[in-house]
Amino acid sequence: MKIKNILNKSFLTFCLTLLSISVFSQETKSSVKPGFTAERFPVFPNCENLESKNLENCFYKEVHDFVYNNFEVPENLKQVNSKGEVKVLFEVDVNGDFKVIYVNATNEDLAKEAKRVFEKFPNIKPSTYNGAATYSKYTISIDLPLKSSEQTAKESLAAAEILKPKEKPMTELDSIVYKKYNNPEFDSHLNIPFSHSYYAQFDPAMNQVGSNNHTASKPYTYAEVSKYYNLKAVNQSLQKKTSGWLGRKWWNENMVQIQGEDYWLSLNPIVDLQMGKASDLDASYTYVNTRAINFRGGLGKQINFTTTIFESQGRFAGYFNDYSNSLKPSGGNPAIIPGIGIAKRFKTDSYDFPLAEANISYSPSKFFDFHLGYGRNFIGDGYRSLLESDGASPYPYFKINTTFWKIKYTNTYMWLKDVRPDVTVDKTYASKYMANHYLSWNVSNNLNLGFFESVVWTDSNNRGFDVNFVNPIIFYRSVEFSSSSKSGNALLGITSKYKWNNNVNLYAQFLIDEFSFGDIKAGDNSWKNKLGYQIGAKYFDAFKVKDLLIQLEYNHVRPYVYSHSAVITNYGHNNQSLGHQWGGNFEEFVAIARYHKGRYFADAKFTVGKRGFDFDTTTDSFNYGGNIYKSYDEKRPYDTGAKVGQGNKTNILIADIQGGYLINPMTNLKLFGSFIYRNFDPMQNTATTFKQSTTWFTIGLRSDIFNWYFDY
Repeated sequence: MKIKNILNKSFLTFCLTLLSISVFSQETKSSVKPGFTAERFPVFPNCENLESKNLENCFYKEVHDFVYNNFEVPENLKQVNSKGEVKVLFEVDVNGDFKVIYVNATNEDLAKEAKRVFEKFPNIKPSTYNGAATYSKYTISIDLPLKSSEQTAKESLAAAEILKPKEKPMTELDSIVYKKYNNPEFDSHLNIPFSHSYYAQFDPAMNQVGSNNHTASKPYTYAEVSKYYNLKAVNQSLQKKTSGWLGRKWWNENMVQIQGEDYWLSLNPIVDLQMGKASDLDASYTYVNTRAINFRGGLGKQINFTTTIFESQGRFAGYFNDYSNSLKPSGGNPAIIPGIGIAKRFKTDSYDFPLAEANISYSPSKFFDFHLGYGRNFIGDGYRSLLESDGASPYPYFKINTTFWKIKYTNTYMWLKDVRPDVTVDKTYASKYMANHYLSWNVSNNLNLGFFESVVWTDSNNRGFDVNFVNPIIFYRSVEFSSSSKSGNALLGITSKYKWNNNVNLYAQFLIDEFSFGDIKAGDNSWKNKLGYQIGAKYFDAFKVKDLLIQLEYNHVRPYVYSHSAVITNYGHNNQSLGHQWGGNFEEFVAIARYHKGRYFADAKFTVGKRGFDFDTTTDSFNYGGNIYKSYDEKRPYDTGAKVGQGNKTNILIADIQGGYLINPMTNLKLFGSFIYRNFDPMQNTATTFKQSTTWFTIGLRSDIFNWYFDY
């Protein structure tokens, strides 16, 4: 605990240091481009009718003289003839008033005197940008003993005359030009954090009839979305009128933001603070306590990067705790938090679950986009994906997006883990690998077709990451067959989307894990026909209500889908499915409504499903095809007559309603309240599958930057 406190204090000190560095570096300087109006310095009465450098010099002279004429050195420092320097960071706001932001002085009395002097500054004409009044920040150094501007100028001139050319001071650092931050991330190739609620805001614009974009491969980049949805204009419309530094940072801006010549940087604290009450939990309350830091930026137009480091503790509703415990890895840790990662025990009944995500992108041309990251990916237009979902823990990946004509071709290479005790050796988890590619083709103004292929293989015989799959244009199944026909697991998929009009989209997915044409023809529901499908519809501006989205979706996945004869090569990572989060042997209907107006939002989701679980009792230990971490060759009860819901058939009803207020659009920070009702009704109660009814109320403050699924 002492170590954690030390780390937290160090982390806070680091953030404050970065903040102070950023603030001191943002002195106002202007860079004039053809066709643009330069930023104009604030104007004292004695500086009227001056422009450019003359106005700047006059402004600093007036500030210096006012300080010289009003600053009173404290008596105790006069007596010792104290020498030193007081640095003041100050702001001239949109009304022309002076406000001190920060004072750096070795003596507290000097700091108080500097603040007193700046409170006496007269109101002047504010700085302007493109003709509009704006706030601006400056720094001034007050030297002791005090010197007038004429004395300072004479001393500077004398010093310049005696300096030899080789002794001239370096001015590279002081000559760095900073620009007014204009949200450059909205034009960058940086990934937009994937949140269903946030993506719904620009989904209508991305799905207009005749648009030549590709919406299934997620996350999107800002550059992709900005072609169809004016992110900057929307952000500007959400700005709150506030002039103070703290107000701007809380409501409108990044905590630290710097923009210069061909680069930009931003730094933000991220939080997820929740408190709730669940009916199926013995503890008095549920909670999440997440503190994080996000750093992102761009170097030129080709390179962008982001990284987020999370430190979290939490306790959830009983059913979610139980599910997390069922995923526990080898090695003694009690659980894996779905979508997050391995959790340690915190106190007696809570979890400690750290997380890190990162991505660096390189876009050498309009055709190619390369991403190296640690995170999640998603393929599909629905709430769920049968092909590649974001419901599992983050993983390392390398992704190539190739876009031309009516085509977008996405290749993803992933490094995964199997954390079961059966494959853990010397306390090291087993490695596995996945390569997939997805080709999206806009057939017409209305129709899009997609073709997906994925293969999973393991590190058997020191195979490692097989170079056979590095080639981005190849048929994986044939390569896997020739390389190692017994150890790989290949899946195929087809997607489609039809834009009925600008308000209605229809979408579908069809997954083929394995199938036997002869068995399909026989019509006897062979277990070999491991198929899944999804059909759905989206209704934008539903019932002529602007920004109301209605979505209906049905998912059907047969038994044994995502599983394999060798468990390690299943379609999973960290004991979680990389396809649909429910694994195999289920059907599900989801109805979703999302609405936003300004900074207010509301989401409602209703799920009705049927799942087939294993009994796992002494009298019935068969594998009915729902658990993808069992071999489909072991304890299979029958070869034909396999149907969805076989085994311990369980009916599920989940209602999830959430609403709140967007505090800061730059970090998607939301104040929210949520209500979840879950009814879980199996045919037979067992040790792990039993009848359960849960109501879960939560309020919180959360930066909504990834999808957190509680519908299990």
